[in-house]
Formats: sequence, C-alpha cells, structure tokens
Amino acid sequence: MEAEKPRIIPVNIEEEMKSSYIDYSMSVIVGRALPDVRDGLKPVHRRVLYGMYELGLTASAPYKKSARIVGEVLGKYHPHGDAAVYDTMVRMAQDFAMRYPLVDGQGNFGSIDGDSPAAMRYTEARLTRLAEEMLRDIDKDTVDFQDNFDGSLKEPVVLPAALPNLIVNGADGIAVGMATKIPPHNLGEAVDALVAMIDNPDISLDELLKHLPAPDFPTGGIIYGYSGVKEAYATGRGRILIRARIHEEEIRPGRMALVITEIPYQVNKSSLIEKIAHLVRERRIDGITDIRDESDREGLRVVLELRKDAVPLVIQNQLYKYTPCQQTFGVNMVALVNGRPRTLTLKELMRHYLDHRHEVVTRRTRFELRKAEERAHILEGLKIALDHLDLVINIIRYSADPDEARQRLMEGVLPERLTPEQRERLGLPVEQISHFTLTEAQANAILALRLSRLTGLERQKLEEEYRALLQEIERLRSILASEPLRWQIIREELLELKQKYADARRTEIDYAGGGDFAIEDLIEDEQVVVTLSHQGLIKRTPVHIYRQQGRGGVGMKASGMREDDYIEHLFACKNHDYLLFFTDHGRCYWLRVYDIPEGSRTSLGRSIRNLIQIAPDDRVRAVLNIRKEDFENPEFLRTHYVLMATRQGLVKKTELEAFSRPRADGIIAIAFAEGDELIEAVLTDGRAHVLLASSGGRVVRFDESDVRPMGRNTRGVRGIALETGEQVVGMVAVSPEASPCILSISANGYGKRTPLEEYPVHRRGGKGVWTMKITPRTGRLIAIKAVQDTDDLMIITQNGLMIRIHVADISRMGRHTQGVRLIQLKPGDAIADVTRLVTEAQEDEAAAAPAIA
Repeated sequence: MEAEKPRIIPVNIEEEMKSSYIDYSMSVIVGRALPDVRDGLKPVHRRVLYGMYELGLTASAPYKKSARIVGEVLGKYHPHGDAAVYDTMVRMAQDFAMRYPLVDGQGNFGSIDGDSPAAMRYTEARLTRLAEEMLRDIDKDTVDFQDNFDGSLKEPVVLPAALPNLIVNGADGIAVGMATKIPPHNLGEAVDALVAMIDNPDISLDELLKHLPAPDFPTGGIIYGYSGVKEAYATGRGRILIRARIHEEEIRPGRMALVITEIPYQVNKSSLIEKIAHLVRERRIDGITDIRDESDREGLRVVLELRKDAVPLVIQNQLYKYTPCQQTFGVNMVALVNGRPRTLTLKELMRHYLDHRHEVVTRRTRFELRKAEERAHILEGLKIALDHLDLVINIIRYSADPDEARQRLMEGVLPERLTPEQRERLGLPVEQISHFTLTEAQANAILALRLSRLTGLERQKLEEEYRALLQEIERLRSILASEPLRWQIIREELLELKQKYADARRTEIDYAGGGDFAIEDLIEDEQVVVTLSHQGLIKRTPVHIYRQQGRGGVGMKASGMREDDYIEHLFACKNHDYLLFFTDHGRCYWLRVYDIPEGSRTSLGRSIRNLIQIAPDDRVRAVLNIRKEDFENPEFLRTHYVLMATRQGLVKKTELEAFSRPRADGIIAIAFAEGDELIEAVLTDGRAHVLLASSGGRVVRFDESDVRPMGRNTRGVRGIALETGEQVVGMVAVSPEASPCILSISANGYGKRTPLEEYPVHRRGGKGVWTMKITPRTGRLIAIKAVQDTDDLMIITQNGLMIRIHVADISRMGRHTQGVRLIQLKPGDAIADVTRLVTEAQEDEAAAAPAIA
C-alpha cells in the first residue's frame, strides 16, 4: 500500500501573518497585560493570590518561603518563568509600589532606590488582610472557575474582590497596540464615592469628585493642578503633574537646606539624587553645596544644603523644572470588560465594579440559601427520627446492613423478613405500617447521628437550630427578591471595609497649580525692601526682618556694605513685582523680585551679574520698579512711558508696553550712534517736566509732551543742543507741581542748590540756560540731581576717594553762580560721579510703609 502523499494547502502569507498577529496580540491583551475591570488583576496576580490562598497563607498563618509559593503557582496555574511569578509577588509586597499591598513579605523585597529583592529562597510571604478581602467568599460559588493549563485543576476566572482593587491600587501594563496606566486612590475616598454611586446611580462627575477628588499615590507628593485629573476622570485619559514634597530647613545657624521628604510615584530615589548631583556639577542648578541621603526606617529624607546667598525657592523650582522632582503621570484607564479592552471613565470603572459586586452578592446569597435549605431538610429528617425514636432504632437494629437500613428508614417501616410472631415477641407492631417517609439525605444523616445527640439538651439545640435556619432562609429569600436590599448589603460591606482599613490621604492636591512652570505660585507675595549697591550687589530683605532688627548703626555700617561701596537704589516692593534694569549699552533686562537672593539687613547681597546676563563691558545705569498689577494691566502699560537720555543729547520716550514681554537675554531699549551711551531712564506718566544738563553748564527744561513715543529700536530725538566737546551729564524728570532743588556739581569739587522755579520751560533741542557758571576753577559740570534737604550725597573722585555730604549743608544759590567748594581735591584728581544715597532712615521708612496694593 502506497504511503499517503502530504497535503499542501496554499495560504496567503499576508492573511496568515495578519491572523497570527491578531491571535498573538489578543493573547497578550487578555492573558497577560491588561487587568480585569472587576477585580483589577492580571492573570498572574490572580494566580499568585489564589495559589497562596490554597496553601492556607492567610494573614494569621505563619510565613512560608517564597520559593514554595512560586513553585505552587508555577506547577498548578501559571506555566511560565519563575521570575515572572516572583516579580509579581514582590511588587504586590512593596509599599512604595502598591497603595495597599496584597502580599505581606518578610525579608528583602527591594527598595525605593531600585535595589533588587533577595532571591526567592531567602524571602517569605503570606497574604495581607486586604488580600483576604479580595478572596472572601470564593468558596461560595460567587465566581466562575475554569480549567487550568492542563485541565487537572480549576482556577478562578475572577476574584470576588470585596476590595475595589482596580480603583485603590491602580494598574500598569503594556500590551500590543495599547497600554493601561490607572492611578491608585485612597480607600476611604473610593468607598465614599462608590457609596455615593449606590445611593444615586445617576450621580454627576462633579458630585463624584467631592468624594474621590484625585489619585492618592503610595509615595505621597503633591498633585500640581487639577485640570488633568478632571480630564482623566471624564475621558479615561489625562496628564497629572506630580511634585516632590520639599521644604526649607535651617540645619545650622545661618545655613539653610532644602529637604525632600516625598517623591513622585515610580521615581527611583537614587536616580533622582544622581540627576540632582549631575545638574549641580554642570551648574544648571547653582547654589547647592552638599547632597545627603538621610533616609531611614522612619521615611525618606534627602537634604540639599544651600550656599548662604542662594534663594531656596528659586532652587526648589529649578528642581521641579529640571529633575524628576516633578513628573507627569499619563492616565490611560484601559481594562478588560467582558474579555474586551475598553477605555473607561471613572464612572464606568466604578459602575463595572459595583455590577460585579452585585453579581457576587447575588450568587453568594443563592449559595447560602441552598446550603441553608439543605441543612433545614436534614434537620427536618432528624426531628422525624426523634419523634419516632424507638421505631428508628429498631429499623437500624434489625436491618441486615446499612443499605437495608437506609431503605427502611426512607420508607419508615421495619424489615419485611421479621415475621408477625417475631414482632410480637420483640414487642414491635405486628402490622407492617409506614409511619413516615424520609429522603436519602435525611436517612444518611440519621444513620450518621451520634447517640449523644439523643439527649434532651441536644434535642433542644436541634429545635433552636431549625428555627434559626427558617429565619435565615426567609432573610436570604427576601434578599434575592429585593434588588435594593442587595445594594444595601454591598453598601454596608463597603463601609465596613472603610472602617477596618482606610487610612489618611498621602498625596496633597494643589488645586491652584497649573500645567506650566509657574514659580510665583509657590512664593508668598509679601512686602520686601530691595537694595542695589554702587558695586552691583543686590538683595531683598523681608520687612519683618527690618522690624525685628531695629536700627543697627549709622549709614553704610548699618547696611553691611564694604568700605568702598554704598547703597545706590532702594525699592519698597512685593515679591511678585518686576524690576527693569537699563544698561549703558541701551539694553533692558527683567528680574522678578523673588528671584533676588534674600538676605538680612547687614548682609552684602549678590552680584547683579549672577542674576541677569549683562555683557562684561556693560553696567546697570537705571532701575525701574513696576508693580505686578501694573505690569499686567494693559491700560497702565499704554499710559506710562520709559523716558531715556543719552550721552550725546538724545531723548526718547517708549511706551512701557514695549517692555512687557520679558526675555532672559534682555532686549534693545534704545539704538545708539557710535560712541553714545545711555545715562538715565525713568518711568513717567507722560506729564513730567524734563531737565537735561550739559557738561558746559547749561540746562534745558521742556515738557515731556514735546517727545513723541517711539519704538524700542530707535535713537530718539534731540533733547539739548551741545557745543563741540560737550556731553550730557544728567537728566531729571519731575512733576510740574513738585518743588525740589536742582543740585549742580562740577569736576573740581564745586556745587550748589538752585530752586526748580529758576529754570524756565522751553522747547526741547535748545541750548538751555546756565545752571552753573563754568570756569577753569570750577571745571566742567559733572552731574545734576533733583534733591531734598533730607538727602545725602556720595561724591566719588577719579582716584577713588569717597565723601559723604548732607544736602542740607550745601548752599542755595542762583543759576549764574559758581557754587561753593564741597570737597578739597588733590592735584590731578577730579570728581568722577555723584550719587544720591539711600539713608538708613529711608530704609526704615520703606520698611514701615504699608504694603503696596
């Protein structure tokens, strides 16, 4: 006989690959990667828990070696690698991975630093009490069972899950073409939300969020912003921003540190510390001098020691911006519903869980009713036996074997083989009459009855048990007949779960936070005093520190300045206000007040060049303080101007709105011809009078309205006509109603004060009028200032000599005079600069001023 030829069936490879890939992907989706919406478990998690349950590893049982558990699960239910089973069990034991661990591990089960767990032969485990809640009533026909991989055993398709596991522990998995990432929640809040949905099945999402406001991660942290949470709950997808919990701490006198006590979920602590250290070395984060991990059994603690002049809140927000101290949790609530993957909203996820619990309670009640009815049936048979005790005993006694006894008991008659004479001799009824009938189960129960149950007390217990069973049967039937009653049972069981196991929320919710990096949201808008010294040292001091310190001395000593430095600018402002810096090269830079390092009244401050990107050959010429409310008010920006003057006599007015979009590297404020530079910039409301002074001793006074507004990248218009070799030495902008004196100082140390009224108002562009009679003895004009009697001046010479003068000590004189000698200069020396000083009294006045509205 010829061998059969092999059959070759042509198959389209494209169709075969498509079919095979779909089969593979569905196998991964259903059998490995996605959780069931009912119990929140993947197959391997379910098998581990059920395998431990079968081993009797309850929360009150002794621990058992992990290798024994893994072997049990592998051999019976999960024929894959042992690493898959052990890794699953390890994760369910980690309190930093699971909000409510389901495995109670003993030994090394890994750490938040990413350390691997010990080998399974070294560790031990058992179920937690919450895991027992997942398995509660599993032996009461509450869920379906299926064959295991070889058909030798049965395993549950799903667990009864009295714990809403998918909600409180979340899930994470990557399948083929889809993934899931469900955040964990607080048990107490989840129960409250589920109870609210039971009470009102049509509850709105907003009402639901009053009970379950946001995820609650095992590692704590802060949820920053709420829009992503609400979007995730409404659609099943969203982005939640999580921040580490960081606080300031004084670790020793004068030295502050930032301390991290909670980190975002699923962030590796060791990797986080390495990232911070790398950024400090690269100077991306400047101000951290030491990093220490002081974490212990009590909790996480990472200490970042700061440099003395560092701004803690600025560094804190740099950590949020550049390191995993701020992480995005991408919510993707995908789970298996009836074996099919679906993206679920929060309400749908909760509804599917409640429907599962309703089915479990219904099936449990049916099971308990069946068992109660079976027991009642047995008790009815026992009662019959006790009522006919003598007959029952004789039936058993005179039956040939148990089978005959069972049959005669069911019929309620004596064995037929006894003749009437035998019955009469034994005192038994002569006629064969059936006194009762029993079922086989009742007959078996009577045959198994112990003689001790025939005592009067035991007979009374049987009666009481039977009456209690009838009541229980009535209760169970009423449950099956009433859906509202079943929901009430589910409600009570959930509240009992909450009472037993609920704990406090760990993750804080910052509702005011936004998705974008907003540093000011974390900084109190308190009033501060900002000082900038002649050498460019800047600091901010909270007003309460001024008030605590009181007066610390006189002048420069009180402010902690170096001998060759002094305070040149002072502002009473708030942390959220803006400072605009204008430089010699005509550029404008921005700085928020809170970005300025905080210091005491006697501290030196920090160089302005460390805060704004000024070119090495450039220097700050003027500083404008703009309130946050004004800087963000379009009307204020359109009606206020920055008025600038250059060394070659040009003036320019630009709307403040042109400077309202800050850039880190600054912007052009004014264009120059070669050799020109900015000498002054002031903020005006468009109604000021402007005084420009030339080195030849002339001043022109004109109305600001003579200067039309221009764009930033322009040169401006002529403000004063200069003679050959002259340059502008100063600009003053005053209110028309003001009455200061104009201080004029010459290079050879002469000066005087002249009332403002003596300067007539002309058109811009003229030569002006004399403000000081310039002679070889006086030297050229070096500066003009608008001063009051209470002001102090600092005069600096070309050789570095500094002289402090009270304005009240300078004589008042007319415009056509030379003035009086203010300083005796050495041969060859001359005055280089004159600055109006900020006095200690003015600092105190600024600190005592009411908060800016």
